[in-house]
Amino acid sequence: MQADKNPLHHIDGALRLGTRGSPLAIVQARMVAAALAALNPERPKPEIITLLTTGDNIQDRPLRDIGGKGLFTKELDIALLEGRIDIAVHSMKDVETLLPDGLVVDCLMPREDPRDALIVGPKQDGSDGLAGLAPGSALGTSSLRRAAQISAIRPDIKIVPFRGNVDTRLRKLAEGEADATLLAVAGLNRLGRAEVIDAILSPEDLLPAASQGAVGIARRTDDDLVAKILTPLHDIETGRCVAGERAMLATLDGSCQTPIGALAMWQDGRLNLNGLLASQDGKAVFRATGSGDDPEKVGRSVGEDLRAQAGDEFMALITADG
Repeated sequence: MQADKNPLHHIDGALRLGTRGSPLAIVQARMVAAALAALNPERPKPEIITLLTTGDNIQDRPLRDIGGKGLFTKELDIALLEGRIDIAVHSMKDVETLLPDGLVVDCLMPREDPRDALIVGPKQDGSDGLAGLAPGSALGTSSLRRAAQISAIRPDIKIVPFRGNVDTRLRKLAEGEADATLLAVAGLNRLGRAEVIDAILSPEDLLPAASQGAVGIARRTDDDLVAKILTPLHDIETGRCVAGERAMLATLDGSCQTPIGALAMWQDGRLNLNGLLASQDGKAVFRATGSGDDPEKVGRSVGEDLRAQAGDEFMALITADG
């Protein structure tokens, strides 16, 4: 696919911002649009263009059964490459580590709280977090990362499949399809739904997904004007943390078939990264840490450490599954 070569398509007009149609995606797109408008008051306000993605359209099967995380970005990537939009706003945890040729994500918004939140049903007490769930409780999630770590901590808990946007999952919980569920704190905060949180789980108990809470903006690599417009918006610290986490993910060849957690913090000129690799049943959990001033180097080092701990047989198995 060839990008639109007409350099005038957004110079004098509104920047066309592509997004998924979920409530959270729309909120994040509006957040980016508002920030761009504030930085560029002389330009027309960005135009938000909503596209239906395969991941949003298919809700009755786990993502791993229909192609993985790229299902939330593929249609936006195509629209960007074809010149129908100028930028695309993504939740970075949904972005595959290898981007299509001609696209780059080099602008990150300041990261929200990356942790996971526990929300319990009416018959449960969530004040003590996971420890407070009744024995044999059913926890709804379609995240292998969450399921594996919960199974490792509380093997008595039954994992049941849960998909859909935040409102859909909360409705399923209220209707008794599960006793508890897990959602990203970042998404709940951005949606103004933090009041539903019963407990925020520490990264020591439940390591987040790589790039959870980070919003990235994709553009065409040859679009110099958009690059110039986005540069002041980029949050350097978030960029460093996301770079380290995604480098770890790439080293592990992570997919939606693989329970992987990662969380990086930038402190005193160094990136401190915690990584996790697990079996789907949670019976095998490997952890590694790394620190340094080169985020991608730290990420690769932690990924290689996890690969070495897991061993060739384990890695071959998850690669085949992915």
